[in-house]
Amino acid sequence: MEQRLTLQQKLLQKLSPQQIQVIKLLEIPTLQLEQRIKKELEENPVLEMAEDQPPDDENDGANELRSDEDNDNEEFSMDDYLPDDDEIPTYKLNTKNYSPDDRHEDIPFSVGTTFHEFLTEQLGLTYLTEEQKTLAEFIIGNIDDDGYLRRDLTSISDDLAFTQNLEVDPEELETILTVIQDFDPPGVAARDLQECLLLQTKRKNDPALKRAEQIIRDFYPEFIKKHYEKIKQKLELTDDDLKQAIGEILKLNPKPGSSYSNPMNKSFHHIVPDFILDLVDNELQLTLNQKNVPDLRLNDTYLDMLKTLQENRKANAKNQKEAATFVKQKVDSARWFIDAIRQRQQTLILTMSEIINFQKEYFIEGDETKLKPMILKDIAERTGLDISTISRVSNSKYIQTHFGIYPLKYFFSEGLHKDDGEEVSTREIKMILKECIDNEDKQKPLTDEKLTRILKEKSYPIARRTVAKYREQLDIPVARLRKKL
Repeated sequence: MEQRLTLQQKLLQKLSPQQIQVIKLLEIPTLQLEQRIKKELEENPVLEMAEDQPPDDENDGANELRSDEDNDNEEFSMDDYLPDDDEIPTYKLNTKNYSPDDRHEDIPFSVGTTFHEFLTEQLGLTYLTEEQKTLAEFIIGNIDDDGYLRRDLTSISDDLAFTQNLEVDPEELETILTVIQDFDPPGVAARDLQECLLLQTKRKNDPALKRAEQIIRDFYPEFIKKHYEKIKQKLELTDDDLKQAIGEILKLNPKPGSSYSNPMNKSFHHIVPDFILDLVDNELQLTLNQKNVPDLRLNDTYLDMLKTLQENRKANAKNQKEAATFVKQKVDSARWFIDAIRQRQQTLILTMSEIINFQKEYFIEGDETKLKPMILKDIAERTGLDISTISRVSNSKYIQTHFGIYPLKYFFSEGLHKDDGEEVSTREIKMILKECIDNEDKQKPLTDEKLTRILKEKSYPIARRTVAKYREQLDIPVARLRKKL
C-alpha cells in the first residue's frame, strides 16, 4: 500500500483550560470552593490572599516602631533580669522542672467505642475456646451497622478457608452465632427481620409477648402484608387481642445496631448556604456567601521578577530562560484562576436572580402554594445560558431565606393544567395528596383510585398511575400497608 501525505481541514470545538476551570468551579458549592482555593494557594506561589500583604506605609511604620524599640533597649541588658544561680530554686534545675505542687495529671480523652468493639468486649465474657473466639470475631466483623448478619454461614465458612486457612463447618458457625445472638443489644446478629424480632421477644420472656411471638413465628407473611383478618381467624382472636399483640410487636426495634448510639461516632452533614436572601422593607436582597472565600491577587514580587526576566531575556542564560517560563506559567495560571472565580460569581448571581424573579411571590411569602412550575429551560432562556450551565449551578447549592435553607433543586418542578386552564406546580398536587392521606381513616385508608377521584373533584385531572408515582415520591406506602387497627 502506497504511503503519502495529505492536508485535511477539520472544524473542531475544544474547550480552553480557562473554560474547563470555570465549569469545574461552577459545579462545587461554597464549602468545597474554599478548600479548592486553599489548594491553589499552596500549589501556586504567584497567587496570594489580598490581606496577606499590608500596604507599604504600614510596613514602614512597623519598621520604624521596631527601630525605636531596639534603640530603647540598647541601654538595658537581658542579664539584669536573670537571677543568679544561687537564687534559682532547686526544683527548677531538676530534669522534670516542676515541684510536687505543680504536678498535674493528664486527663485521658475518651473517644468512645464503636458498635463492633462493644460486641467484641462481650465476647471476652463468654466461655468459648480461643479458636471459637477467633471465629466469633470473624462473624462479628460481618455484622453491619444495623446489627444484621447479611451473609450466609456457608459464605463465611468459605472466607475463613481462603483468608485464614481454617476449615470450619457451617454447623459449628451456627453454634457460635447462637452465642453472639445472646449479646446486647437484643436482636443483634439476626439474619433477617423475622429472626431479629423473635430474638427480642424471647429475650424479654414476657407472657404478654407470647401471642406476638406466635404471630411473628407462624404468620409472618400475613403480618407484614397486614392481612389481619386471616390472623384473627386462624388464631381465633378478638380485635382487642390482635391490637394488643400488634402493639407489642411495634415496640420492638427493627434495627438493634442503631440502638447503640455513641455521640462521639456520629457524623453530621454541615450545610453552608451559597446564597443569602434577605427580605428588607418587602424587597428581596440577594448576596453571594463569600464569608470564608478570600479575595485573591497576584504576588508583586513574582510580577517584578517576571518583568525583569523578560526585559533581560536576551542576555539571560538557559536556566534563567527556564525560570522566566516557569514564572510566566504560574502567573498565567493565577490569572486564569482569579478570572474563573470572578466568572463563577457572576454566573451564580445571574442564575439565582432570575430564579428569584421567576418565583418572586413565593420568596416574599414563603408559601409553597405560590411556587410556580419551573424547569431548567425556563431559567436558561431568561439568562441566555445553556441548560447544562443552569444544571451545574443548581446542583449541590443552597440558599438561606427568611423562612429556611433550601437546595436550589427544590424550586424546580413540572407543571400541570387544571380544568380551568390554570397551570399549577406538581409540588402543590403532592401537598394536597399528602394532606388527604394524613387525614384519612387509618382503618380504611384511601386507595390510589379513591385519591384520583378526590383530586379530580378538586379540578386536578390526574391519572391513577400518576397518583401512584407521586405517592411513591413522597415515600408513602400503598393503602394496604397504611392500615392500622
